[in-house]
Parts: sequence; structure tokens; C-alpha cells
Amino acid sequence: MKWFSRTFLLSFFLLFATVASAQDKPNIVFIFLDNFGWGEPGFNGGGIIRGTATPEMDALAAEGLRLTNFNVESQCTPSRAATMTGRYGIRSGNHTVPLGGGVYGLTQWEITMAEMLKDAGYNTAMYGKWHLGWSAGRYPTNQGFDEFYGVETTDVTVWRTLPGFAEAEMEEPVVKQGVSGEPASIVRDYDLDYRGEIDGDLTKKAIEFIEAKSADDAPFFVYLAYTQTHYPNIASEEFDGATGNGVWADILLQTDTYIGRIVDALETAGVSDDTVVIFTADNGPEALPVGNANVSPVPAVHGTAGPWRGTLFTSLEGSMRVPFAIKWPGKIPAGSASNDVVHSMDLFPTFAAFAGGKVPGDRAFDGIDQSGFFLGAQPNSNRDGVIVYMGEQIFGVKWKDWKVLFKENTTAFGVTNSFDTPRVYNLLNDPHERESVLFPHTWAVEKALPQLQEHIETFKEYPPVPPGTPDPYEPPND
Repeated sequence: MKWFSRTFLLSFFLLFATVASAQDKPNIVFIFLDNFGWGEPGFNGGGIIRGTATPEMDALAAEGLRLTNFNVESQCTPSRAATMTGRYGIRSGNHTVPLGGGVYGLTQWEITMAEMLKDAGYNTAMYGKWHLGWSAGRYPTNQGFDEFYGVETTDVTVWRTLPGFAEAEMEEPVVKQGVSGEPASIVRDYDLDYRGEIDGDLTKKAIEFIEAKSADDAPFFVYLAYTQTHYPNIASEEFDGATGNGVWADILLQTDTYIGRIVDALETAGVSDDTVVIFTADNGPEALPVGNANVSPVPAVHGTAGPWRGTLFTSLEGSMRVPFAIKWPGKIPAGSASNDVVHSMDLFPTFAAFAGGKVPGDRAFDGIDQSGFFLGAQPNSNRDGVIVYMGEQIFGVKWKDWKVLFKENTTAFGVTNSFDTPRVYNLLNDPHERESVLFPHTWAVEKALPQLQEHIETFKEYPPVPPGTPDPYEPPND
């Protein structure tokens, strides 16, 4: 009888521990904006000075952790590749925005955060801009997502309106959807008529997924990759003219409202306390000439990087630093903030720590687990620097509040300048990166360069995947 009681109690304890472990895995909602500058949300000094308050974005920051030195890559595709895989874009062959057509994106050998979370028992969905492959075998459902609805990218929406496109007999841009294990299908055209409305549909689909999966025993992961604020900037009919301050303010209000609807859906489903919500972007603001009719029939609107100089496609902080807020009620201390260096690659291993997932150990992996830092268990980031890439070229390195550049481009698609001696910027004293302080701060070069040397050494053991590599891919050292 005693044996039976002990056995029963042990079995009950093990069952309870298993259930508790499953419940400890949070849902994750990852909101990822497109070409959204550091200075746009109110929590970074934007908001009303951009034409409208951003109460929903600001609430995320107030209820969790705000990072002021959150870094990404300088272009859409490498930034998304780095974020999804925890590896610099150069490693997966996605170090630049694809312009030549053909096969591109992630080989199926790559492991994404969605695949990691799927293996950890999550329901997964992706809604929005993918830009990591747009052909058979390269869709989100080939990389760990149960379902997706979205687009390749957004500037293509103007193609139909441009002289010569019709005669080129190219495939017209479309919206696609898919479920795991089945081919992706075309939903509709992605044109200027739908450009302003798509983010509203993405929001609705994310809410439907949250409502459906909140009733499941398994946790869920939603990657909500909004298409705003990428060019062309067209507001939804619901928000067109709503602020009275122009299209950019209308889009800012629109995006903030959509985020509020996502947060409300989590509350309504009763899972808000069990959900990690992240808000950030892929790179800095747009760079097209404002109002230049020769560029497109839709005038461009400039975003802002706040105190940082530069736009996307530059080596400046305005390209690399983006807004970041993360909340997890009762776990991440509310109202916390830090200027420590963190990179979007760090989200993969951090999510793995939250979810009990596994980080791949058979390849070069650049992400660093920040779970202890995010949860307030330690005061500082586990990262103190990043490599500054521009395409396949290394422009320099960043170490804490210091930046060492061997090359520099100060405008997108502009001239690259190479230096005989590196330029050194103190980002606290000179956020615009205008004056090199190499002398007398030559020590900063010696401090920053070892991380670059270590990074370069990894390519000897783990060569990068060549761009456009077809599946199946096997590393050359296997």
C-alpha cells in the first residue's frame, strides 16, 4: 500500500510537472514593421511631433522593456534573414535585397525561429512581408510556419503604373497564402488599390489565429510582419485623412491602432499574461526623394530616425537602430529601459530560452540569449558589439557606444568612401557620426576589432551559403 501511494504520488508529481512546464511556455506575438525609423513612436520622442500620438506603441514600452540600442541589418532581406535564423545574412546568402530575379531566400537547410518553436510544440503563423524567397520551397510554410498570408515585398505595387512594365511581360505582383505541406496559392493582385488595405487584413488574420489557438493546449507564435511604413505610403480608407496631418501621420495612427487591436485580442482571449509581445522593425526609414514625380506616381514620404543620422541602406545608426519594446506581464519588469547593445539575431535564442527550444549547434550562430537581461535577472546585455555589414562587405564594427568604420556611405544608394585610417565615432557625444575621434581614442579600435577577427575566423569552419543556392543544400564540410 505504501508502495502504491508513493508510486501514485510520484506519477502525479511528474504529470503536474509536465503540465506546468507546458503552461510555462509563453505565446509569442512578434510585430515587425518595415522601414520604420527609431524616432517614429512616442516612446522614442516621436508620436505627436510626427502628427499623431502612438498610445498603443507607448503602452508596450511602458509595460515592459524599451531598448534604445536595438540593432538590425541595413536592408530588408538581410535583416529578416538574420532575425529569422539568428545568423548574419551573409551566412545564408541573403546579404542584400534581391534584384536579379530567380531563386533566392533561405535554403531549407536553414533553421528559423519558427522551426525551433514548432519543434518546441508551438502553433505558428506568419502574416505580412516575407522577402526571404518567393518560389516553391522558399515560402514561410517551408520554414516552420503552419500557415501564411502575405507578400514578397511592397515597392512592387507601383509596377503596373510605370511606363514599360506592361510591355516587359513580367509576372505581376500578387498576394499569396499557404498551409504547411501544401503548395502556396495566389489570393489576389498586390497593387496600389490593395496597398493601403493589406495591413488591416493582416491584423484580422492574426486576431483570428489568436482567437482560435488560445483555446488549444499548445502555445502559439505569430510573426506579424506589417508592410508599413515601406514605400509607397498609402493609408487605409479607414484612416485616410483621420489625423488631418497628412498621409504619414494617418499611417502612424493606423499602425498604432492595429497594434492596439492585437493587444485587445490577447486580453479578450484571456492570454495576455501568458504572451510575450515584441514590437520592432527591420531597418531605418525610407530614402527615396520626397515628391519626385520621376521616381513614381506616388510621392515618397520620409520617416525619421530621431537623433541618429542616416536611412536604410547606410552604415549610419539611423539605418541600424530601430524602435524596440517587449512586454511579458509579471515576467519582464514594467517601465524598464536600457541603452545596451542588442541585435535582432538575439531574439532567436531568447525565444528558445523562453520556450524551452533548441538553438542549432551544427553551424555558425551569431545570436546571443538575452533572456536573463530581458527578465531583469541581470543588469546588462550579453552582447557588447555587432559587425556593420553593407551587402557582402564589412564596413566596420560597433562596440558599446563606439563605432569603428573602414568604409562609410551616408546616403542610400550613394557613394561609398573608404578610409586609409578608420574613423571612430563616440555615439553618445556624436549621434550624427560627423567627427572622427580616432586620435586620441585609438584604444577604441583595439577594443572593437577582436570581435571582427573572431567573426571572420568562423567562415573558415562554416563557409557561407552562396546566394541563389538551390535545395537541397549540404554544407561543404559535412
